[in-house]
Amino acid sequence: MRFASLGSGSSGNALVVESGTTRLMLDCGFSLRETELRLARAKVQPESITAVLVTHEHEDHSSGAFLFARRYRVPVYLTFGTLAQLRQGDPQVDSEAHVRLVQGERAEAIGDFQVFPYTVPHDAREPVQYVVSNGARRLGMLTDVGCSTPHIEEVLSGCDALVLETNHDLALLANGSYPARLKARIAGRMGHLDNRSSAAILACVNCAKLQHVVAAHLSEVNNTPALARDALAAALGCDGSWITVATQSAGFDWRELS
Repeated sequence: MRFASLGSGSSGNALVVESGTTRLMLDCGFSLRETELRLARAKVQPESITAVLVTHEHEDHSSGAFLFARRYRVPVYLTFGTLAQLRQGDPQVDSEAHVRLVQGERAEAIGDFQVFPYTVPHDAREPVQYVVSNGARRLGMLTDVGCSTPHIEEVLSGCDALVLETNHDLALLANGSYPARLKARIAGRMGHLDNRSSAAILACVNCAKLQHVVAAHLSEVNNTPALARDALAAALGCDGSWITVATQSAGFDWRELS
């Protein structure tokens, strides 16, 4: 089992996970052409993608999902609330695309994977995040969430890899140029995780099996890779070089779970 990011941040997100003959793309927030270019960079043929999983309707996670699905005839998995919200913006969003509705806390079998969508607090219609398992290894994904919950910590405990949001540094956000209303939204309980909150999640979950930890969805204005890396490394008691930082332009290259 292995995984790679095509890009992570407010301008677009997509994560590819593969095991055996199954390749899943978690979120698709890039144009069709940009998605194809980024897949080529990861040496992935677009037609080899088995399914697209969408976490929520915000454009940086969903804008390319149905374009890709129609072009390559793959199903899109998402919640009813996410689909309904996307249809409000474009009634034809799912035309000619095969939609599979998921529910939080109900596992789905997709090829070689068992996919577990779990509910999170975020300012979207019916957002979920995902844990993906091939039976031997588990990858936990957590971005676009305003605060942790006991349920989130339970779901992510015992994963072999975590892709964890470190959107902002509280001081940089507070002292930055964003309008007060936007700052409040980002830092609120339905917004995005800051470095300290993400580190606190790591301190609470069972990390005994962790092979990889990725700091993801960094703000290019209100955070730095060094601050995100140092916060997560401190929680784990490891050297900062062990933490991968996903970037907007390049994501990160393949990481193996052995």
